[in-house]
Amino acid sequence: MIDMTTGSRRGKFKVYIGMSAGVGKTYRMLQEAHALLKRGIDIQIGYIETHGRPETHALLDGIPVVPRRKIFYKGKSLEEMDVQAILNLHPEVVIVDELAHTNIDGSKNSKRWQDVADLLDAGINVISAVNIQHLESMNEEVETITGIPVTERIPDKILERADEIVNIDLTAEELIERLKTGKIYEESKIKRALENFFQPERILQLRELALKEVAHHLMRKIDLEVPKQLKLRPEKFLACISTNHETAKVVIRKTARLASYYRSPWIVLYVQRSNEQGDRIKLDLQRHLINNFKLAIELGAEVLKIKSEDVTETITRIAAEKEVTTICIGKPHLNLFQVILRTAIFNRLLKNISETETDLVILS
Repeated sequence: MIDMTTGSRRGKFKVYIGMSAGVGKTYRMLQEAHALLKRGIDIQIGYIETHGRPETHALLDGIPVVPRRKIFYKGKSLEEMDVQAILNLHPEVVIVDELAHTNIDGSKNSKRWQDVADLLDAGINVISAVNIQHLESMNEEVETITGIPVTERIPDKILERADEIVNIDLTAEELIERLKTGKIYEESKIKRALENFFQPERILQLRELALKEVAHHLMRKIDLEVPKQLKLRPEKFLACISTNHETAKVVIRKTARLASYYRSPWIVLYVQRSNEQGDRIKLDLQRHLINNFKLAIELGAEVLKIKSEDVTETITRIAAEKEVTTICIGKPHLNLFQVILRTAIFNRLLKNISETETDLVILS
């Protein structure tokens, strides 16, 4: 649970995000509100929407509510969040549901996320909730997935202001089961929902978008707040090859699979010594080497060809420059390995990479 009580000029902002309605965002916000109340925190509800769900509605009991502002609009009496009342009361924490909501004409701000920005600027901590399909940058992608245009959207920058984003995650099966048992919509809407929005393949794609957004936020937070020396380095592989084309092909393919598994960038390095220059090696070796470079590029690698007599130093230097986490080489009969042993500096290679916490993998 984020500390919503730390004193600062700007309020802290926590957002619960989900792949769709019914995953439990409002329920979790109210659970957190009760936990904060038990700690003696002055928390109030600025706006909440339970959608008539009994389990969620029951959690309203005991939490102070700021009365909504009544507006007479187009012959109807409507209600909106009373931003000025919240500013006057100035609670430590306020709950504001439905972040993407569009305010009634005549309100100070056209969007609720703008109201939230005003509350944060006033030093009030805010807990809010939104579905992934309301994010502006996701608009076209979500419409492609669901076939439904989303008119109420929030700009990505409002999530960038969040101190914490929490994904409320369910499997497609769990969400559909909640729908069928009446925990999301009333019975008259269930059949239509199952035929349209609530289809497993659509839910799965929206779930992926929500998870990616939270992961993106986390990486941004790490970049900003975690000292460089404490960060976990992302995986990056370096495949070292020689003119031994059969072994080189194995090293390239196996490193490609490792990189694919970790979804990581990877590099193929060939260190060309003077006795391996074009006019000194056989044409078939040159052809195999070029074919291996092409294979590496096709499999997504960055290919480096560097002229040097010191193979070990070159590997170590490139690994450091490219922030490599794992160096991959072939079995001991590989020419590269023989060079390392013959020059009696294999121990230096191991020492160098151990100092940079780089792994060495010998591929069979």
